[in-house]
Amino acid sequence: MVNITEKIKEIEDEMRRTQTDHHSPTELTVHRAPSWSIERLLRKLARLRAQLLEPVGGAGSGGGAGFDVSKSGDARVALVGFPSVGKSTFLSKITKTKSEAASYSFTTLTAIPGVLEYGGAEIQILDLPGIIEGAAEGKGRGRQVISAAKTSDLVLMILDATKRAEQRALLENELDAVGIRLNKEPPNIYLKIKKAGGMKIGFQTPPKYLDEKMLYNVLRDYKILNCEVLVRDEFATIDDFIDVIMKDHRKYIRCLYVYNKIDSISLEFLDQLAREPYTAVMSCELDLGVQEVVERIWKELRLMRLYTKRKGDVPDFSEALIVRQDSSIEDVCDQIHRTLKETFKYAMVWGASARHVPQRVGLSHMVADEDVVSIVAK
Repeated sequence: MVNITEKIKEIEDEMRRTQTDHHSPTELTVHRAPSWSIERLLRKLARLRAQLLEPVGGAGSGGGAGFDVSKSGDARVALVGFPSVGKSTFLSKITKTKSEAASYSFTTLTAIPGVLEYGGAEIQILDLPGIIEGAAEGKGRGRQVISAAKTSDLVLMILDATKRAEQRALLENELDAVGIRLNKEPPNIYLKIKKAGGMKIGFQTPPKYLDEKMLYNVLRDYKILNCEVLVRDEFATIDDFIDVIMKDHRKYIRCLYVYNKIDSISLEFLDQLAREPYTAVMSCELDLGVQEVVERIWKELRLMRLYTKRKGDVPDFSEALIVRQDSSIEDVCDQIHRTLKETFKYAMVWGASARHVPQRVGLSHMVADEDVVSIVAK
C-alpha cells in the first residue's frame, strides 16, 4: 500500500513538472485535451488509484473488519466526517442511539448504527469513525470507513463550518480516490466487451477532450482488445472513460453537506453556506437546524409513502409502505412479496398518479407519494 501511494505522489509531481501552466491535473482533464505525455501519466495514475480499491488481505486487515453492520430499514445513511465535528451528537439527537461524544479526536472507534423514524420510514443512520487525511491509503481506519460508506444510500458529510474549505476538499478527495462519486451520474458512455472483433470506437458528437487513439491506449492498458465504445457526452474526459471501465469499483451516491457549529460563524457567511447546493446548516450544541437536516435527509433519499387497501375495506393509514421515487406497481408488488406478481391481475390506485379516481392500472403504472394502492389477484 505504501509503495502504491509513493508511486502516486511521484506521478503527481511529474505531472506538475510536465504541465506548462498552473492548472491542476483535474483542471487539465476538464478544461482541455491533455497532451500525449500528460495522457500517459493520467492513465498510469488512474491504474494506481484503482489498486487502492482492492481489499487488504488477511483477517482483521480487510476493508470492513469490525464494521460489518447489517443493512436494515428502508434506507441507509452514512455519517462521514473528520473527528470531533459533531457526528455522534447529531446521531444522539435524531435517534434513540447514544453514540459516545467528546471534544477530543477519535471518540467513535467503530461503526454505530441508529434508527431514524420519519415519514413512516425507518432509516438506518450509521455513525462512522472520523476520517483522517490519507484514509484512502489505509491511514487510521479510513479504508474501513469508506468501505461502509459505499453501502449507503446517502452520504451525510458533517463539516465544521469554521473549517469549511479544507475539510470538504480533503474528504471529497479521499472518497473520490476509492471510487465514490458524490452527486454525480455515471458517465454517458456505452462500453460492451466482446470475445472477438477488435475495437470499434465511436462518438455521438465531436468530443472536446478525447480522441480515438487516447481511448485505444486506455483500453489496451486494461487489456480490453475486443469491444464496442460509443461516447455520447462531448465533454467526457479520460477519467470518465476509466470510470466506465472500472464500473464495478465505482459507486454513485447522493451527498448532503451538513455544516455544524454555525453559531461560530458570521451571519453573512452562514447565509452564503446555506445557499450552496446539496447543503444544510445546523448547530448541534444549540439545537438549531437539526430538524431541518432530518427533513433534507428524507428529501435527498427520494423515498415515497404508499398505503395499501383491501377490496371493500378502508385504506390502512397506520403503516406506510416505503418505496423509492420512480417506482411502478411492479416494484410495489416486489416490496410486498416477491411472488405477488405471479398472481397479479390488476391494481386500483387512488391519489396523485391516477388520471381519475380510482384508476385501474397494470404493473407498469408509476405511483406517486401517498397513493393508496389495492392489488387484485387472479
